[in-house]
Amino acid sequence: MTILDKARTLESRIARALNQAAESAVGASAREPLEIVHAIVDHIERQVQSGGRGARLFPFNSVTVSVVAPSRDARARLEAAFSGRPSLRERLVERLQSAGCDVTDLHVEIAYVGRALRAWDDPQFHVAFDRVAAAAAPAPVEPACARIEVAVLRGAAERRTYSFDGPRIDVGRGVEVRDSRNRLLRTNQLAFVEGSAGENQTVSRRHAHIAYDASCGGHRLHDDGSVHGTGIVRGGRTIPVPPGSRGVRLRSGDEIVFGEARVRIRIADARG
Repeated sequence: MTILDKARTLESRIARALNQAAESAVGASAREPLEIVHAIVDHIERQVQSGGRGARLFPFNSVTVSVVAPSRDARARLEAAFSGRPSLRERLVERLQSAGCDVTDLHVEIAYVGRALRAWDDPQFHVAFDRVAAAAAPAPVEPACARIEVAVLRGAAERRTYSFDGPRIDVGRGVEVRDSRNRLLRTNQLAFVEGSAGENQTVSRRHAHIAYDASCGGHRLHDDGSVHGTGIVRGGRTIPVPPGSRGVRLRSGDEIVFGEARVRIRIADARG
């Protein structure tokens, strides 16, 4: 405990003794609601502690203030003092921030009781301090991807038809793509058979991929630096897909050419 903390503790004890003496002399009702507000703020500020390298910190993020309100009129007057501008919380935040504390998440709750308890330090109010863990943010809900059905029209693939509902589909020659040290670099979900002659030889091992784009709610076709190129045949014309671009959005019924291999896609409703 630093000298400043010791001084605050001593100050708190002296203030408590004076309050109790004053209450004994003139009665608990001597303080006006605004005076009680200031007394509560002073009491809470005395919980500020010294941190490392001269920093100051308030070790709590939740305080519950219990206040004596023996009558409906007394409660109404206290509520006006606590909720008026500035409110009790606003006063606390301003005071604690002035002391160098970060209290942006401070929660303040006020409870009204008929009489004080013996354990209270002050005959008119009591403050309970707590440190409440923040609730974990809910995991973001990923948008449902529409199902893509693929029919191979030209070239020899592992299968003649495919159905995908994931966010990404890698396309290339061979199921597994490995480097010179036999390390796995990529797995093609739409795989043209390795070693086959003809159209398959125009399909690069890492040819292209189809990715779901949440911003537009659809799928885009991307070229991954293929040797013989990628394109979309739509309405009697071919739309090239240059490598390194944002890709081209796909439509149901499009035919996609990977080199000289070709497939047709059908995009189903994501709700289906």
